[in-house]
This record gives sequence, C-alpha cells and structure tokens, in this order.
Amino acid sequence: MTAESAPSFKSHKILFLSTFGFLMCFSAWMINGVLVTYLTDNGIFQWDMMQIGWLMGVPVLTGAVCRLPMGILTDRFGGKWVFGTLALVCALPMFMLSKANSYSAFLMLSFLFGLAGSSFAVGVGFTSVWYPKNWQGRALGIFGMGSAGASVTTLIGPSLLNSLTHNGADPEGWRKLPVIYSVVLLVVGVSFFAFAENKKPEVKSKSVAELLSPLKEIRVWRFGLYYFLLFGCFVALSQWLVPYFVNVYHCGLVEAGLYASCFSLPAGVFRVLGGIFSDKYGARTVMYAVLSVTIILSFFLLIPQMEIISPGSGVMAVKAGTVTEVNAHEIKVDGRSYPIIQPAKITKPYDDDIKILPTKQSWHELRVKVGDHVSKKQLLAQGTTRIFFQANKWIFIALVLLTGVCWGIGTAAVFKHIPDYFPAQIGLVGGMVGLIGGLGGFIGPILFGYLLTFTGLWTSSWMFIFALAIFCLIWMHLVITKMMSRRTPDLDGQFEQMPLVTKPLSSPIKYR
Repeated sequence: MTAESAPSFKSHKILFLSTFGFLMCFSAWMINGVLVTYLTDNGIFQWDMMQIGWLMGVPVLTGAVCRLPMGILTDRFGGKWVFGTLALVCALPMFMLSKANSYSAFLMLSFLFGLAGSSFAVGVGFTSVWYPKNWQGRALGIFGMGSAGASVTTLIGPSLLNSLTHNGADPEGWRKLPVIYSVVLLVVGVSFFAFAENKKPEVKSKSVAELLSPLKEIRVWRFGLYYFLLFGCFVALSQWLVPYFVNVYHCGLVEAGLYASCFSLPAGVFRVLGGIFSDKYGARTVMYAVLSVTIILSFFLLIPQMEIISPGSGVMAVKAGTVTEVNAHEIKVDGRSYPIIQPAKITKPYDDDIKILPTKQSWHELRVKVGDHVSKKQLLAQGTTRIFFQANKWIFIALVLLTGVCWGIGTAAVFKHIPDYFPAQIGLVGGMVGLIGGLGGFIGPILFGYLLTFTGLWTSSWMFIFALAIFCLIWMHLVITKMMSRRTPDLDGQFEQMPLVTKPLSSPIKYR
C-alpha cells in the first residue's frame, strides 16, 4: 500500500467516532419497539395495535425521510457539525419523552427523536471523505456495524426496564429509560464537537439544482432498491420476527426477542466483512453473491409450516362376498384377507424432533363391518394420507441468522458503489439511498401485515423478499450484461451514466 492510499490516524479516529455515534443513534431510533411494548403489556397506557404500529413506525419514517437533507448538509458543511448538532437536537425530544402522558405527546416526540435515524447518511458522507478509495469499502463496512444498535436495544432494553421499575413494583420507573438515552445522545454530540475534525468533499459550491442532479440517474434508484431489500427489510424483520416467533413457534415474548436478535445482530456485525470483500473483489461481485444467496435462503424460508390431509390409497374388494372378520390388522371377505393400516401417532407442529424434510403418514378407515355383503371393487377401507412439513424452529433460526449475515455483507457492498460513482456527492447520494432503504423499514411491517391478512401465511413476508431479490438480481445482471456486450463501460452512459474507465480497450476490463 502506498503512502497515498494509506489511511491516517485521523481517519481511524473519525471512523471510531462515526461508528460509535451511529450505534448510539440507531439504538435510540429503535427505542419504541421495546418501550411501547412494555408500556402496553403492563397496562401503563391503553393503546390499541394500530396506535402501537404508528408509534413504532413514525421514528423510522422520520429517520428515513431526513437522510436525504442530512446527506446534503454533510456535503456542504461537513460531518463534524452536522453529526454533533443532530445528536444534541435529538437528545431534547428523547428527554421530553420521559414526561409524556398521552398518545399525542408520545407520537409527536417519537417523530422528533426519529431524526436520529438520519445519522446514517451523515456518517457515510463523513467517513468516506477521510479514506482513500481502496479503503472506503471496509471503512463503510465498519461504520455500518452501528446498525447493531437494533440488537443493543432489543437485548438490553427489557432488562434495563425491569431494573428501573424494580421488576414492576415501580411502573413509573420506565421514565428513566428515555433520560438515559438522552444522556447518551448528549455524549455523542459533545464527543463530535470536542474530538472530530471537519472535512468536506473537495468540490466547488453548487446550487441546489446541481446538488440534486445525481437523483436523475437511474443508478441511484437501483442502488436504493438494493438497499430497500438489504436494509429496509432488515429493519422491518427486526420487529416482525418477534410476533412471528410467538405465533408460529409458540415462544414467549422474551424468548422471541432473543431469537429475533439472532437475525439483527449478525446483520450489523458482518457489514465490516462486506466492506473488506467489496474492496478486494469488487462491489458488484459481492452483490451477485448476496442476491443469489438471498434468493436461495428466502426460498426455503417461504415454505410455511403446514399439514395436508388428503384421500390416499384405499382397500377394495377383489371379488364379491361377505365380510367374515374385521380386526386391527385385516379385513376378511369369504376367507380372503385384506391388510389394513392403523392410524399412526399424529406429530404436532411444535414437537422438538427435528424433521428437515416433509413427512408422510398413511392409514385406513374402515367402511364395512362383519356380515356386510360387498360387491367387486367396493371400498372396504378408506385411505387417508397426511403430509406434514414442520419448518423446524432451529432450522428456521439458522436460516434467518445466515440471512442476517448475508444482508450485513450486502449493505456494505451497496455503499461501496457510491464513492466510486459519486465522489463529490457522497452525502447526497448516500442520503437518497439511505432514505429509500429507511422507507423499507417503515413500509415493511405494514406490507407484511397486509400480506399475512390476505394469504393467512406468516411466510408471505419471505415470499415478498424472494420476489424482490429476484427482481434486483435480474435488473443488475441486465445492466452488467449490456455493459459487457459493448466491451467498454463508457457506453453504459446510455443506460446509467457510468464513469469512464481509463484502461485501453486492448487490456482486459474488470467489471465491478
């Protein structure tokens, strides 16, 4: 690595501050998932499911929508001032949440502290300008580990609430939790003002129209769609998996939260690996792998736990006669024996025995009795077949964990594209891509709810993810195939305005 391509100590310091700040802001962003559930389960507030849904969704919506303007502000003023100010501003409504006594107050304050979710766009823009291109992928991957803040709140929040309320003896102790989060946000803001050094993209001042010009490029929206899948659906599933485990696998609430964290924690931790892979192998190669693996995993996950009872192979009389004997194992007609199968023990959906493949059980139900006269080919015993697919809980958790790992790698790969194609507008484009992804976190639970209502299947959420992953992979492949058919990336301007590649045509071109 040359001196020009080596990151400095200041770069690593900024990366640490940005990652720490994003982790804490993300934790605060997700606080309602734990807090609102606790307040309603303990009867402190009487909110219905629709109200609860809005309280959980509104902070996500605010954080998503504000990522674009925060990205623009980061490009213009630098991440030190934007990140520091954002954390301090969010600390106020978070503190005021401890004083809320009505649904309207909770909703308004949730809308305001939801700004913390926009810290992602600030961190992406601020981190990128401090690192050389060959380090940006892994730097953004490390920064993206801050999304593990969702797991921090899910794992620590319930225990902290139990401690603050003395295990329910002092219900009003919940009010200390927002105060703790507000102090954390204050620490983040002060840390940026005290220790960060400001830096902006080295470009001339531009008008608002010029700043927004990249949004006309279809590539930005394609990156946004990738992020809608890999980050938006991640945020949505981080909340959706809790009722999923409760309803499908009959888990308790605490157990369901623990299993759900098996998905959300790896998605944050493995972003750094995605950054390293993107730097080494190219972001497009990583995206091919991530989308392909997502399709495979979601295919297995979309198969619901099911039980099918169907008519099976019955027992018919070979010739006419009279039934002379009926017992547990056979039917006799004029001395001819017809073997029958007794019903086996019915396996329950929640049995602990691991059954990977569907199982089949067949049995016969008697249709005659001793003394009956039967004709040729008359049904003596009705055949019944039961096909059962367990969708075993532990296999499901393993597949979900692998999905989290895959998506963590993929989210870093998406953002590796941005400094390569938009080096002067990292904050803006990163904010737009983050906005689209954040909207996925808001839309996802609502969409999953409608799909569940329409189909009656909890796995309908995975059906949507399966279809979306296929669409993303096909779109990406068509673009790259078109580029390779022209043998020169500069002609891709006809499709997505790719930057020019300076290699001569006689040399092999590595498409990333």
